[in-house]
Amino acid sequence: MGHPPLEFSDCYLDSPDFRETLKSYEVELERTSKFLKELIKDGNSVITAIRGYSLAIQKFSQTLGMFQFDVIGESLTDDEINIAQSFQEFAGLLQEVEHDRMMLVQNASDLLIKPLEKFRKEQIGVTKEKKKRFEKDSEKYLSQIDKHLNLSAKKKDSQLQEADDLLDKERVNFCESSVDYVYQIHQVQDRKKFDVVEPVLAFLHSVLTLNNLTVEMTQDFMPYKQELQLSLQHTRNHYESTREEMEELMKRMKRPTQIRALGVSWVKYYCKYYKEGRQLLMVPCEQKTTAKQQLTLKSCIRRKTESIDKRFCFDVETIERYTPVTFQALTEGDRKLWMEAMDGKEPIYNSPIHNQAEMELNETGFKFVRKCINHIETKGISQEGVYRTVGSNIQVQKLLNAFFDPTHPGDVDFHSNEMDVKTITSALKFYLRSLSEPLMTYSLHRDLICAAKSDNLDTRLSEIHSLSYKLPEKNREMVEMLIKHLINVCSHSDENRMTPSNMAVIFGPTLMRAQEETVAAMLDIKFQNIVVEILIENCKKIFSDVPEDSTAAPVPPPRITPRKRQPITISKRPPRVFQALSHDHFHTENGQSDSPIAAAEVSTNPVPLQRSRPLGCAPQLPKDPPPRLALMPRPGSRQDKHSEPNAGRIDDTIQRSDSSAAAHGESGVYVSRVPSFQGRKVPPKGTPANREADCDGLTRTRSAGGPICRPPVRPPEPPSRFPASLKIPSAASSEAPS
Repeated sequence: MGHPPLEFSDCYLDSPDFRETLKSYEVELERTSKFLKELIKDGNSVITAIRGYSLAIQKFSQTLGMFQFDVIGESLTDDEINIAQSFQEFAGLLQEVEHDRMMLVQNASDLLIKPLEKFRKEQIGVTKEKKKRFEKDSEKYLSQIDKHLNLSAKKKDSQLQEADDLLDKERVNFCESSVDYVYQIHQVQDRKKFDVVEPVLAFLHSVLTLNNLTVEMTQDFMPYKQELQLSLQHTRNHYESTREEMEELMKRMKRPTQIRALGVSWVKYYCKYYKEGRQLLMVPCEQKTTAKQQLTLKSCIRRKTESIDKRFCFDVETIERYTPVTFQALTEGDRKLWMEAMDGKEPIYNSPIHNQAEMELNETGFKFVRKCINHIETKGISQEGVYRTVGSNIQVQKLLNAFFDPTHPGDVDFHSNEMDVKTITSALKFYLRSLSEPLMTYSLHRDLICAAKSDNLDTRLSEIHSLSYKLPEKNREMVEMLIKHLINVCSHSDENRMTPSNMAVIFGPTLMRAQEETVAAMLDIKFQNIVVEILIENCKKIFSDVPEDSTAAPVPPPRITPRKRQPITISKRPPRVFQALSHDHFHTENGQSDSPIAAAEVSTNPVPLQRSRPLGCAPQLPKDPPPRLALMPRPGSRQDKHSEPNAGRIDDTIQRSDSSAAAHGESGVYVSRVPSFQGRKVPPKGTPANREADCDGLTRTRSAGGPICRPPVRPPEPPSRFPASLKIPSAASSEAPS
């Protein structure tokens, strides 16, 4: 509820109502003083907290930037290079954000604290001083009235006249003090409406400006984030495939195949197996040789026929012994009974191909691969995780044994109920791995790995293209058939989730392997995957076009910007220059601005933020950047319902201005390997965009009728940026797609 006005004429009357009204103003003045004191205290706390948070983030970013990844091996894949550079990119982005935040902190005192303290000191403090004078003069005046009234009528006329003059003088002083005090109270009550709000507005504007810059940097960060996530996923897939191979190598090194020396004799036992406790009791038939033994069964596996010169054998792993114990049953039927009782399994790495001739590429092998491909493309090409999911080992062995049976080769019905897609994909991979020599051959393995390690992307492709023509004719035919099939599978990646990269992880170790299994060879599996991925992505060129010279890798044609292996980076915007302003630019009196800058030339941002990367964190741009992309025009911003009639012309002016900048290629930014969001050129000072802005303009014309209120729609979104391939929205649109 408002206070009644204080009339200057009431100062001369000095009525009780005047004193009561004056008292209510004094209470309000004291409440305002306490509020400002608390606001200044809380503002300092906010600034201190922001400074502490910013310093902590800067320390965190420095720790990130100092770390360097140390990897195993001589060369890195593209994905590993991206990961190795990621912490430096993170540190640079955080430093850039905190640089802007520290600019806010440095100016927060000038924008918020000092104006409020100035108002409290110069306005409220002066009012309190005038109050003291008013109270002093009031006391003297009332005291003089008491003395005047107590004068005796018997006094001389000269004394009475002197007393009257003194009373008039005190009255004049009291009235002057009262009028000055009332005037000062009115001044404080009126000035606090803008002198208190404007510093808070400037501080809030600076905070929101920082948030807007953070939103823009987040948009710049998103393409980098997506690319880095792909690199992380690819590296994880490479790790999983390498880990499986390395674990198998480790097991073979820990438990090497035992070669029995000449003269080793077999010991006959009478055996009993107790299934409930998995106890195997071994009683020697000849009591003199060895003592009775009792073992606890872990697993039972049928012994591969080609691995031992005796029949009906199976291996038993026990808890008590570190190496498997080989048993020989009396007959094949007896072995099956023992295997059934002990829950025996077929050997995982057993090859159903029994002789050397069948392990080579032949007509039966080609027929098997073609039938597998036809069935997969007919029944399971859209099945999620095709080739990644593994089928039943027993069914795979059954299919391979039946298809490669020397008596009836290829006589298998792939459409039977037992032949699911997982079984056929597993059988196809198993057959390719069982070949005596991988499809890409041992002789070309080293050259292919070296080609995958090349920094120049064109050299990679040309060398792999040339080396593929050095494959034997059957090998090249089989590889081409497989790669075309994998392309068909990858074309349904939206359903089966099998991208060329995922498929390369599966078929890299299948089509290529080193002749000697070592840890160094295992670390090169990731480059085998790269070779297969290049074959999938460039199948038409590699298998349709003959290299110019089959003896040497063709030299790629000259390029203005060579395609080289480069780490992905976060797109960098041009520096934003904001004119340094203080709260004085917000201050107006009697409708006139105190700032020497004309209203049309005032910057739309009240904080002196400089959007530039700190000296310690230089942008990590690739060595050979691609050509700059054209600047995209900004879409028209949302307008208030009370916008000027020429708002459409303003949008058109902005559109033409930005389009002309795009024609000259200004402010182009980029991200390696991905289309970059483009920077937006800030409209020059004095343009209608600055004068008519809804939210950013510092001066505005009071609209006729009704108070100024917040528009009924949400504030404008941050400026949108579109890749070059997207359709540019027209300037007439009031909203841009985010």
